[in-house]
Amino acid sequence: MKQISTRFSIAVHTLSLIAVSSNECTGDFIAGSVNTNPVVIRRIMGMLKKAGLVSVRPGVGGASLLKAPEEITLLDIYQAVNVIEEKQLFRFHEDPNERCPVGRNIELALLSELSEAQAAMEHRLAQTTLSQLTAKFK
Repeated sequence: MKQISTRFSIAVHTLSLIAVSSNECTGDFIAGSVNTNPVVIRRIMGMLKKAGLVSVRPGVGGASLLKAPEEITLLDIYQAVNVIEEKQLFRFHEDPNERCPVGRNIELALLSELSEAQAAMEHRLAQTTLSQLTAKFK
């Protein structure tokens, strides 16, 4: 089974670290906390910067939040790192057999269920801010 990209959890980890850290959050510092390659962190930081969530200083580095942690929701982070393709969490397999009554109807029958499930998940992510999440670390 294919899981949702780890970019989301790494992005949440990264922003949480920046939010709670009093010292400079360089890519290497963040990579050490996440325990991943700094290249992965740089790629995710680029996405977060493009979404207007962080500022990254070139050279020596160092990242800071562009919004207060109370203003950043998990949904903002989820959307920033392009976790899903074409805005759809669930995808259908290609080319089901149209001669089969199930193959012919499965996508239409399942579409509203999956759309509602995605909407419920996104609604839930919108309920939690970065500051609420980081408060659980104490």
